[in-house]
Amino acid sequence: MARLLAALSGGVDSSVAAALAVESGNEVVGVTLRLWENDTGSGCCSVAEIDDARRVAHRLGIDHWVWRFTDDFEAHVVTPYAEAHARGLTPNPCIECNRQLKFGRFLRRAVQLGFDGVVTGHHARVRTGPDGRHRLLRGTDTAKDQSYVLYVLGQDELGRCRFPVGETTKIDVRQRAAALGLPTAAKPDSQDACFVTTSGGRPALLGSRMTLHPGRVVDTAGRTVGTVDAVELVTVGQRRGLGTGGGARRYALSVDPAAGVVVAGTHDELAVDEVELTEVTWTNGEPADGEVLAQASAHGDAVAARVEGRTVRFASPRRRVAPGQSVVLYRGDEVLGGGIAS
Repeated sequence: MARLLAALSGGVDSSVAAALAVESGNEVVGVTLRLWENDTGSGCCSVAEIDDARRVAHRLGIDHWVWRFTDDFEAHVVTPYAEAHARGLTPNPCIECNRQLKFGRFLRRAVQLGFDGVVTGHHARVRTGPDGRHRLLRGTDTAKDQSYVLYVLGQDELGRCRFPVGETTKIDVRQRAAALGLPTAAKPDSQDACFVTTSGGRPALLGSRMTLHPGRVVDTAGRTVGTVDAVELVTVGQRRGLGTGGGARRYALSVDPAAGVVVAGTHDELAVDEVELTEVTWTNGEPADGEVLAQASAHGDAVAARVEGRTVRFASPRRRVAPGQSVVLYRGDEVLGGGIAS
């Protein structure tokens, strides 16, 4: 039996993860993280979500705590998110939340309080070999796999993490929740960036934190072909909203907020052969260079590539990765690690 803290978000996956941990005979305490001040009445960190998490804990017969991490979330997730857009980057806040909050401060506090590890509702799997080394694998339900956002976990974190729902499918998760009478059984899945509200989206969030600047859209020869209302809202690979009118489709190839310029080009010009990574981390030590599968978004396809140091060379040209996005490297279902596209 282990003493575990279960992260209860108020969603069905975390609810069933906690239930499975209890069923396995562990001593479990549920914790809801209040990451940001949500006054909308619904969605992540709202009073309604916290209440749902509390009701789940009551149904499971476990204690429920609420921890406020709003200052850390602002400092390590929201502020860097806005600053990255101001530099023309396309950040991934969910990965930084996992790195800094869920498997950073939350896990550290769990250990400080004498718990053996944490339980979350992520669709991923951890396997421990005879040598005691931990491997991070894709979740059983490939349509719901969340291993991409967990590539920042190392051996210390993986050894203390439990991902019970990663061994099953989302359909089975909902069926289990219904059978247990959990109030979250029929709740829809949450959106990725919890602090970007559906009412205002990125324009409202970023507009409240910086001045958004109009800009020119130019082709690769420097000729003006369109305009955008806010350069800071453009991401590499974007096609819509470039103001280029009819004719051949154009895609954003690069974004320079300081100059107020977006360079646009054809689909062929969008293709690249390689990408350089920064802030590279490995789940089980740095692997030898060689063949890998590279995935550049949470729900994107993994494409054949070769890793050589910090360079990922694609087997065939592919759509360029927006600077700031993470590229995660796999061998089979195993997450080797990844880094941020420069």
